Amino acid sequence: MAREIHWTDAEEIGIELAKKFPSLDPLTVRFTDLHRYVTELAGFADDPKLSSEPRLEAIQMAWYEEYKDAQQ
Repeated sequence: MAREIHWTDAEEIGIELAKKFPSLDPLTVRFTDLHRYVTELAGFADDPKLSSEPRLEAIQMAWYEEYKDAQQ
């Protein structure tokens, strides 16, 4: 069984989003869409209402790092 994912797992979420959307530049994603993408991930087990702008920013930056690495 996969490990549960929570809002505080920014790096893990970034990795999972990079796998799910390999050609999507995370910096072009609106926070409303990012929120949905995170809550739809397999293993996401947190309260969707507990997201915040700083948490979404951390996730977006973690995803962006994975995206940049994949472009090289």
